Amino acid sequence: MAERDGPRWALTKCLSNNDAMGEAFDKATIAKAYARWAPIYDLVFGAVFERGRKAAVTAAERIGGRILEVGVGTGLSLPDYAWTNRVVGVDLSAPMLRKAKTRAKEHRLSNVDGLAVMDARRLGFQDCVFDVVVAQYVITAVPEPEATLDEFARVLRPGGEIILVNHLGAESGLRAAFERAFAPVARRLGWQPEFRFDRLAQWAAHHGGVHLVERRAMPPLGHFSLIRFARPGGAVG
Repeated sequence: MAERDGPRWALTKCLSNNDAMGEAFDKATIAKAYARWAPIYDLVFGAVFERGRKAAVTAAERIGGRILEVGVGTGLSLPDYAWTNRVVGVDLSAPMLRKAKTRAKEHRLSNVDGLAVMDARRLGFQDCVFDVVVAQYVITAVPEPEATLDEFARVLRPGGEIILVNHLGAESGLRAAFERAFAPVARRLGWQPEFRFDRLAQWAAHHGGVHLVERRAMPPLGHFSLIRFARPGGAVG
C-alpha cells in the first residue's frame, strides 16, 4: 500500500478523469485510424501543419545533434533537418512509416539513421541517447500521455530538450464546449481534442527532471502550441 503515497500515484489519481475519457482510445484504435489516414495524410494535413513542423525543426536544431522524432508519420519533416544532425524516426503506424521510408530514399537523406515501427510508450532505446526528442501532433494521440512523456525524458540526454507541437484544448468558452462534444468522434479519428496544457504542466511538476522553457501559440489561428521542456544537466554533445 505504501506505493500509493508516491507522486506517480498522486498524478494518476489526479488525472483519472482525463484517462477515463475513452476506453476505446487505445493502441489498436490509433493504429487503425492512422492506417486509414496514410494514403491521404500529406494532402489533407501537409499544408495545415507545415508552420508547426518547421517551428519544431527550428527549435530542435538550436540544440542539434542526435534527434528522435516520435510520430514521424509519413516523414514530412525529414527533409527539413540539417544534414549535420542525425535523425531517427519512429511511428506506431506501419503504413505511415512505409511512406516515410520512401520519402527518405527519394530525398537521399543519409542523415536519417533509422525509421522503425515503435510504441511511443515503450521506446526501444537506452537511457540518455538523444539530444532532442520531437513529437509533432502526437501527445494527444497516444493512450497514455504521461507514460509517453516519461519515455521521452528517459531517452533524453542531460542538457537536451523535448519539443512538442500540438493542439491544446481550450480552458473554457465555446471552443471548450465544442471540443468536449466532438471528443467521441475525434477519438475514433485518432486524437483527443479536449487535452489541455495543465496536463503537461502537471506531468512536468511530478516528473521533476524536466522544466518548461517555452509555450508559444502557433498558426493556424493559435489553436496549436509549441512547447519545449528542458532536461537540466551538462553540455549536450
